Amino acid sequence: MIKTNNTTKLGIQSWALRSLKSNRTLAQQLRRWGVGYVELCEVHVDFKEPAGFDEAIAIYREAGVQIASIGVQVFHNEPTIERNYFEFARRAGATLISADFAVSTTPDCFRMVEKLAEEYDLRLAIHNHGGHHWLGNAQMLEHVFATTSERIGLCLDTAWALDAGENPIGMALKFRERLYSLHLKDFTFDSAGQPQDVVLGSGNLKLRELFTALRKADFRGFAFVEFEGSAGDPVATVGKCAKIVRAEWD
Repeated sequence: MIKTNNTTKLGIQSWALRSLKSNRTLAQQLRRWGVGYVELCEVHVDFKEPAGFDEAIAIYREAGVQIASIGVQVFHNEPTIERNYFEFARRAGATLISADFAVSTTPDCFRMVEKLAEEYDLRLAIHNHGGHHWLGNAQMLEHVFATTSERIGLCLDTAWALDAGENPIGMALKFRERLYSLHLKDFTFDSAGQPQDVVLGSGNLKLRELFTALRKADFRGFAFVEFEGSAGDPVATVGKCAKIVRAEWD
């Protein structure tokens, strides 16, 4: 199992392994890498269909892989549908849901998820999805956190922070009290400013400095390795990123 220390746990975001459609295949791959945690996305589980929940959860439990989080789930203030996300997370033993919010439904949507989070004893972590995203910059996140309860925090995506012109290290420190999880990802940018996924630490992300900042911030959440590129062998690249993280933290 990949760990940073007694409080920070590292895993894989399942979107990075979207080419592995079977949950059993995905769980077995994680075990081969010695990864004990996963954040599941909708490629692998339909979170709107409770009939399939128990089967998927059992596969990961049998493999010794903890479903730590799900997402990224987009909330539209539809509690009848979105309650299912919380139900899956609770059944799976997860403590977190990575989240996005349709801007037109806020702030009512924030109030709805805060109530569900209290009921299910879960937290939500906003995923900052780049410069085009309304929640992609530190200024807006600061406003949201000032107007929501601590049930809502941040899933800091390091690469999309770079895309937004933000410093992911600075964001980790700025939001340390609301930093619940990370997506560890790295980008380079072409002359038109278009991002390209690369192996962690080989792009613009200062990986070692980030880890130093996380220790300084006493980060106690989950950190999920993610690689969204499709060139070459993405599965092998995700495994390489996991090894880099293990080496840097050890």
